[in-house]
Amino acid sequence: MSIPKVAILGASGYTGQELRRLLTAHPGVELAACMTARTNHTPPSPALPTDPEILPLDLDALREIQGVFLCTPHGAAAELTAATLDRGCKVVDLSADFRLRDVDLYAETYGQPHTAPDLLEKAVYGLSEFHRDEIRATTLVANPGCYPTSILLPLLPLLENGLVADGTPIIADSKSGVSGAGKTPKDRTVYGAIAENFLAYGVGVHRHTPEIWQEARTDRIVFVPHLLPMFRGMLSTIYLTPAAGHDADAARNCLAEHYLDEAFVKVFDRGQPETDRVARTNQCHIAVTPAGSQIVLTSAIDNLGKGAAGQAVQNMNLMLGLPETAGLS
Repeated sequence: MSIPKVAILGASGYTGQELRRLLTAHPGVELAACMTARTNHTPPSPALPTDPEILPLDLDALREIQGVFLCTPHGAAAELTAATLDRGCKVVDLSADFRLRDVDLYAETYGQPHTAPDLLEKAVYGLSEFHRDEIRATTLVANPGCYPTSILLPLLPLLENGLVADGTPIIADSKSGVSGAGKTPKDRTVYGAIAENFLAYGVGVHRHTPEIWQEARTDRIVFVPHLLPMFRGMLSTIYLTPAAGHDADAARNCLAEHYLDEAFVKVFDRGQPETDRVARTNQCHIAVTPAGSQIVLTSAIDNLGKGAAGQAVQNMNLMLGLPETAGLS
């Protein structure tokens, strides 16, 4: 059987670079093409002589490709997805274009109409540990955002099993390295702005909030993101009130049982997750700690790994019928 060929569109950004690193060492696929997201864009020179060459966008070259990773800004991805699917490829979209199922909510959140609304019902939300069978059967996966991944993995099993008190707020206090903001320089992400500094941003209006509410099926999650003065890594601290008769031990047992056979989620018996322990991996580390009458969940991921490129490879492995852990050990 021939090895599936895959391609990266938008290969020069941080997520595209991380995908190139993972896919060049992947034992089950051939990285056959790395392209920019536009036909008229001059590709950057490779950082190292061994790096794959990045070429201008050429959709016709995708006809021999089985899987495509889209690492493009929201808005641009929708049209590229439609064109790529028409050429017989399976697509993992790392933008936000297919994460929200409501076309009006998408327009409100991202400030522009959706250009491929007919594909929204086709897309499967790519939180692999919860939608594995659907991912195997689809040709289009919406790769989750990094913040939602770090919040939903520790929270969903507790919500699904009734361990969170009804009607109480859930506070998700999340911190990310600056690579989560993308490669394009911004006033808030240049060195002079982040060095020896720490801030909250997008409070109450961050674009990942509707995605978190949609997947958790509740709008009582108060999400506050923060920018850390480091390049990669993400830590979420989640505060919640347990349902009557439940405590931190029950929550920990619930998570440990749910993720017992999962390769990429580890629930701690003791200690706390740290960002450097998950750097350049597809791991999510979770801890559960009592705090008086409350429960504190902490989770750590690499925002470029489990929060983006690693999870995208995990999803594409499922779509191509490969071992889910291939290229991610």
